[in-house]
Amino acid sequence: MKFMALFLISLMAFFVFFMPSDHDARNLYFKLQKVEENDDDVGEEELFPARGLFDEKSCLSRYESLWYRRRRGLKRRTPSPDLISKLRSYEARHKRCSPYTDSYNKTVDYLVQNSSTFSCKYVVWISMNGLGNQMLSMASAFLYALLTDRVLLVDRGVDIPDLFCEPFPEASWFLPSDFPFTSNHFNSRSPQSYGNLLRNKRNTNTNITDESYIYLNLAHGYDKYDKRVFCDADQTYLQTIPWLVIKSDFYFVPALFLMPSFQQQLHQLFPEKDTVFHLLSRYLFHPTNSVWGLVTRYYQAYLSKAHVITGIQLRIFRIKPLLEQILSCTMRENDVLPKIKDKDKDKDNNKSTSNLKNNTTVAVLITSLSSGYYDKIREMYLENPTAAGEVVGVFQPSHEEFQQTGKHSHNRKALAEIYLLSLTDRLVTSGWSTFGYVAQGIGGLQPWILYRPENPTAPDPPCRRAMSMEPCFQGPRSYDCNSRRGGMDKDVRHCEDMSRGLKLVQHHTHQF
Repeated sequence: MKFMALFLISLMAFFVFFMPSDHDARNLYFKLQKVEENDDDVGEEELFPARGLFDEKSCLSRYESLWYRRRRGLKRRTPSPDLISKLRSYEARHKRCSPYTDSYNKTVDYLVQNSSTFSCKYVVWISMNGLGNQMLSMASAFLYALLTDRVLLVDRGVDIPDLFCEPFPEASWFLPSDFPFTSNHFNSRSPQSYGNLLRNKRNTNTNITDESYIYLNLAHGYDKYDKRVFCDADQTYLQTIPWLVIKSDFYFVPALFLMPSFQQQLHQLFPEKDTVFHLLSRYLFHPTNSVWGLVTRYYQAYLSKAHVITGIQLRIFRIKPLLEQILSCTMRENDVLPKIKDKDKDKDNNKSTSNLKNNTTVAVLITSLSSGYYDKIREMYLENPTAAGEVVGVFQPSHEEFQQTGKHSHNRKALAEIYLLSLTDRLVTSGWSTFGYVAQGIGGLQPWILYRPENPTAPDPPCRRAMSMEPCFQGPRSYDCNSRRGGMDKDVRHCEDMSRGLKLVQHHTHQF
């Protein structure tokens, strides 16, 4: 008995003095639980700066997100040594040139008074449109900063600091509130826009390289002068400008891959061309604790026990997606959702439902502004057994009926739903939807894309498998700078859901 008492006292002392806090214990539990499923994610942690450079508790998602990834059997997606080296080099530059350092202050003086030398060059990203557009354009601006040895500073917009943690160690990426110009200063009519400067140059002897800053208008409606930013000759001019301000709602990365001056560097950074947004988004975008809490609580409550999680992202445009189209895509033409049992056939075979039961549980996660699809699909599985006997649960985190761009609570829920979709095993997205593009990219998923309905009749075919997990660049102006129509790179193709759009593919991408 004395031995047992001493053992218990020693055990209690061990727990008191050596066991981690509740949060650390939870992290340890998830890490041990997920490590077998996520061997392919080990290399991905090399994307991030050394752990000691961050207060991990201030941004739980940075490392916890790796443990929540539960897909099995897909190709490993790890960063190249060149990309890791480039990111470490960028972090050092960002720290040296971050807001209120001597280098930053001198460059601001040059911007205001043109009276000082500068040692740092910047890309200022200005937010616009919905959350999906913002994340796509922000990742594009960051890649442009990597390629041109600049520092990315991010306009806070309405709620960017409430949504994302700081991605770079020991330095902020947010544009200071006392920056000389506000976001309202930049639009298509701005005299400092690159397109307008080029127009004026045709009529004057203006020297563009004398400018202290230039605005790059890369949003919907940009014209043939604005698009020249994607031409090598124009990049030669732009390299001399200390401040470039970008306002965009596009994922313009494919345009960078079509520029000969960037191609060699891009091919070294991304040997697998269809991983660009996946790797950049996992490096840049870490939800704040308030958003990450929404993700983890919902995941643990409704999704974690399922053997298979299927995500369906439905974007409502002028004509709503048809239930017939969704079911045709997911059940009849592809085995994305469990098929419903044929009652007449079952009657003929005289089989009981119990004989078909199996232990597979399927969670169907639906994200949509409307609850109608959720109600109908949930009712279908409640009222009908599946052909193989799977147990199916249907879930929808929210349904706000209409998009509320700029509203804090709406964007927090939207970001949480993007990350929940990224944690699924199979994904169906709506064509033209930037929300879906971001979810598939973060998750490294090759989705089935629902064609956008053009009339009340369901499209035929209803959907197709994406060529890659890369987002679509929805607004290219041309393929080549020297001719009206130019050639396409073997790693750039037209998008599945938008014929004029461009997207990156791996030249030998395996088609599932």
